[in-house]
Amino acid sequence: MTTTVAPSGSAPPPDTGDEGTLRGFGYRQELHRSMGRYASFAAGFSFISVLTTVFQFFGMGFAFGGPAFFWTWPVVLGGQALVALCFAELAARYPISGAIFQWSTRMSTAAFGWFAGWIMVLGQIVVIAAAAMALQVVLPAIWTGFQIVGGDPAPTSATGAANAAVLAVVLLTATTAVNLLDNRVMARINVIGVTAEIIGAVLIVVLLLTHSDRAPGVTLHAGTGGGAFGALLVAAFAAAYVLIGFDSAGELSEETRSPRAVAPRTILTALGAAGVLGGLIILAGLLAAPSLTDGRLAAEGLSYVLTSTLGDGVGRLLLADVVVAICVATLAIQTAATRMVFSMARDGVLPRSAALARISPRTGMPTGPALVTGVLAALIVAIGFLSPDAFLAIGTTCIVFLYLAYAMVTGPLLYQRLRGSWRGGAPAGTDEHGRPLFSLGRWGLPVNALALAYGLTMAVNLAWPRAEVYAPVSGQWYFQWFTVLFLAAAAGAGALYRWSAVRRQRAAEVADRGQLPVGDAAHP
Repeated sequence: MTTTVAPSGSAPPPDTGDEGTLRGFGYRQELHRSMGRYASFAAGFSFISVLTTVFQFFGMGFAFGGPAFFWTWPVVLGGQALVALCFAELAARYPISGAIFQWSTRMSTAAFGWFAGWIMVLGQIVVIAAAAMALQVVLPAIWTGFQIVGGDPAPTSATGAANAAVLAVVLLTATTAVNLLDNRVMARINVIGVTAEIIGAVLIVVLLLTHSDRAPGVTLHAGTGGGAFGALLVAAFAAAYVLIGFDSAGELSEETRSPRAVAPRTILTALGAAGVLGGLIILAGLLAAPSLTDGRLAAEGLSYVLTSTLGDGVGRLLLADVVVAICVATLAIQTAATRMVFSMARDGVLPRSAALARISPRTGMPTGPALVTGVLAALIVAIGFLSPDAFLAIGTTCIVFLYLAYAMVTGPLLYQRLRGSWRGGAPAGTDEHGRPLFSLGRWGLPVNALALAYGLTMAVNLAWPRAEVYAPVSGQWYFQWFTVLFLAAAAGAGALYRWSAVRRQRAAEVADRGQLPVGDAAHP
């Protein structure tokens, strides 16, 4: 199905109920609308998944920034909160699946919005792969039998990277299967997993703080070239990786009841809850670590802290909860990616759009996007068989893509605030309960400007080709430049597809007007 996109920055259609609102944007209700407020919160929180990502990247943050890498957390959280506030305004006015694609398109042009969606889809697929590979950080610490590929379990070793790929493929098979089931099953698994993750995170914080051996004074650790500031720029990667995906509540708007009222608040509460819990976990881990200087904290991360401080029994039990969080996070990220693919395909702007836009009437799930995202994520994971540097390259690449996609929303939104229909504030309206839509009011312009500046600055920081970050094992130039090369290849492929699609469309329009036979129009 193809829709007519509203003019840039135009006001939303009047509220006429969930399905009526969707019809006002030119879409039929095909996805099953069965998610409530907590399920919407769980979608954003499980994408962020503090247990998954903090355990995955704690070692890296400590290795480059030392204990002082903790201070990068509130900085990144503050920057992402600015972005989330902008997204909350948009979610209230455009409660449509494929949020980044839809928001960027409606704030700018169809071409610019397409590129935002294209970058976001690729980023989400890489995030799926990176999240699934996080099992390697935890499972071998629970039981050595999970190190199927014998040898060193560290993700930066050859055997650790290969084993991470094996475990990730198994997990991706399971999450793809769940994404083919009814969305109520998916939402239930997500809710149970998020509840277990929150309980586990609170327990980890409490137990580590009660076993703390040092005061919360933080000293700066000698880092990479560029001195202390350069070291902390790299250490910020850990926080930057964790605090993404809060927009997932917007991605699932077409499956959420009263999305204008629910989605803006769950976007903000998901980021806020994850930010507080994640910061406390990092602080508690630093305070309870047996040693800050023996090198194990950088190599083994929080898994080492739990098992050595709390004992093998309790430590492994909590690590099992981390495994649940990783599985649910991978599921949630893949779900968000499938909705993005579905939304773009429904507008007819992807290859094989007709097949990818098809919804199973029985399950209410987009089966084609689920299979495509699962297979592509598995192919990316397979890079782990080639080199241990792939673990870090994959993780950082997906962060950069998401930051750029976010900037491709906050940038056009800032333009609309300065010159378009958002000038003077977000368009007014009411939600499904008759209350005013979420709005930043007069704070919208400064918040938006700072959000864009933060996002672009962090994207450049993340993509900067540091050899000590991206190729610490092999030293290969293509891993050092992996993110830049991947981005260039993605932009080039997107531009080529976009050009060919527009060319075919124009040729078809000419043929329809009877000016040329169809055969000649296809090959002018």
